[in-house]
Amino acid sequence: MTRKRDYYDFLGLPREASVEEVKKAYRALALKYHPDRNPGDTSSEDKFKEATEAYEVLRDSEKRALYDRYGHAGLSRGAGFEFDFGGFDLADALRAFMRDFGDFGLGDLFGGPPGAAETRGSDIRITLGLTLEEIAEGVEKSLRLKRLGKCDTCGGSGAAPGSGKAACQSCGGTGQIRHVQRTFFGQFMSVAPCARCGGRGSVIKDPCSKCRGQGRAQTEETIEVQIPAGVSTGNYIPKKGLGNVGPQSGPVGDLIVFLEEKSHDVFVRDGDSVVCDVEISFSQATLGTKLEVPSLRGTEEVKVPAGTQSGSVLKLSGKGIRSLHGHRRGDQLVRVHVRTPSKVSAREKELLEELSRIEKTGSGKDGCTVRRRHGPTGAREE
Repeated sequence: MTRKRDYYDFLGLPREASVEEVKKAYRALALKYHPDRNPGDTSSEDKFKEATEAYEVLRDSEKRALYDRYGHAGLSRGAGFEFDFGGFDLADALRAFMRDFGDFGLGDLFGGPPGAAETRGSDIRITLGLTLEEIAEGVEKSLRLKRLGKCDTCGGSGAAPGSGKAACQSCGGTGQIRHVQRTFFGQFMSVAPCARCGGRGSVIKDPCSKCRGQGRAQTEETIEVQIPAGVSTGNYIPKKGLGNVGPQSGPVGDLIVFLEEKSHDVFVRDGDSVVCDVEISFSQATLGTKLEVPSLRGTEEVKVPAGTQSGSVLKLSGKGIRSLHGHRRGDQLVRVHVRTPSKVSAREKELLEELSRIEKTGSGKDGCTVRRRHGPTGAREE
């Protein structure tokens, strides 16, 4: 496998370069290696993709922080990124370039008519709720997806069966309308996509009755989405080509699955660890005991040492959530609370009174022990 070059080195930038400097350096390389300027040159195409990938990371503060800290490995698990950097392809690169730079007149410069590009279908965004149990191990979810797919009557062309398309009379099939304007400084010409045909250069003679010439119709399907362990609310997973189809077989948008962590009845999440609270009796805290406590995978046994104080935290190592960026598991933390009964039986009261007498005899006094601590200003507080 070819080792990727350092993004900063490839763009010719220092690591402290500003976003504007990143943008400027990328634009220069993108124009130099753009596929339309270098038709059939796979080397230039690879450099165009590499430059765009570097730009996509370094222009974004979150991705850049991960890259600065972990290198390319920090981008390999991709949840929450617009592009999957493990499979960044030419379509991704061209889409990113056009998104931030438009065509800069490249339609004329590279020989293609402005506006001739097909209209891309819109992305679909959905929110998927996950339990802590699902997050702890990762899960595959089945989603019922409604989207605009190719019309099954016309096959996505938008034309009625047996019909076809004709050259647009407004633009003469070029997809462009040219406007000439005379001024004191000379003659100026502007070029714009044809409004009638949308820059395609052709129009449908007999539109499909089902989709009314759009070439797309509402569909419903079930898809599988693999959720890695350790995700959090705010992460999202892009699924290429599962969005809406563009008009008349235009490029397909993407599906973006936003992840949301559901609240849990027992556990509170703390990073990759989980915390639960349990109550024990005074005798259990004093003498020690073993407890069966709930866990994300069933139940676990935890040993409560003799003399445990209320508020103590016991740790079950490796019983938490598997990390998103590694194989390590977090812990389960069990916070212990000593329960004080509000009502006691006559026998319990008798035993407690006897214990109280023993405590007084052992300490030699009747009262309480005040613990002293340092306050926030350094003064001692009582």
